[in-house]
Amino acid sequence: MNPINGSTGAAGIQQIIALRQQIIDRSQLLQQIHAPQPGAAEAAGASGDPAGGFATALKSALDGVSATQNKAEALTDAYQRGEVTDVAKVMLARQEAGVAFEATLQVRNRLLNAYQDIMRMGV
Repeated sequence: MNPINGSTGAAGIQQIIALRQQIIDRSQLLQQIHAPQPGAAEAAGASGDPAGGFATALKSALDGVSATQNKAEALTDAYQRGEVTDVAKVMLARQEAGVAFEATLQVRNRLLNAYQDIMRMGV
């Protein structure tokens, strides 16, 4: 059973071949997952426009923040009515909404600074 001199046997070779096949299968699966789907470019933007993809990504991010805030507000209202008794759950939802809002605010500030820098550039 010494792998250096080749006395691992047929079982060891079969195990190595099986592991190699698993790696190949997983690699192909990852390539399929990350490959652009037909029609995805049209969904992101009309003609592959990067601004359309950015606008879509920004809108989905803002929708996510809004949903987080709405969830926190609903939990807060339910707690005030006595329907929810887990104060930790309510506080966690409020903290998540606060962090999401702060992150959105920082992104907005960065975008505004980038826009101002571009407008200051000489042509």
